[in-house]
Amino acid sequence: MNRAELIEAIVANKKSGADTKAAAGRALDAVIEGIAKGLKRSGGVSLVGFGTFKVKQRPARKGRNPQTGETITIKARKVVGFKPSAELKKSL
Repeated sequence: MNRAELIEAIVANKKSGADTKAAAGRALDAVIEGIAKGLKRSGGVSLVGFGTFKVKQRPARKGRNPQTGETITIKARKVVGFKPSAELKKSL
C-alpha cells in the first residue's frame, strides 16, 4: 500500500471523520509529523495495539564498494526500528 492508497483507505473508513482526500492527507501528514517529532524528542513512540517505533544506534562497520571491491568504513548512524504489537502480529 502506498501513500495514495492509504489516503483512500482513510477516506473510506467512516471512523476517521475525514470526508475528503485533502482532509485525510492532512491527517496522515499530522500523524507522520507527530511520530517523527516524538522519535527526535524522546527516542521512541508507542502506539498501543499497533507497535513501537524506536531510535537505535547502528555502529560503524566495514563494507565493500560493489563497483571497485575496495573495503570502506560505513559511518555509525541512527536508524528507526519498529516492533509490532502482539495484537498486530495476531491480526496478520
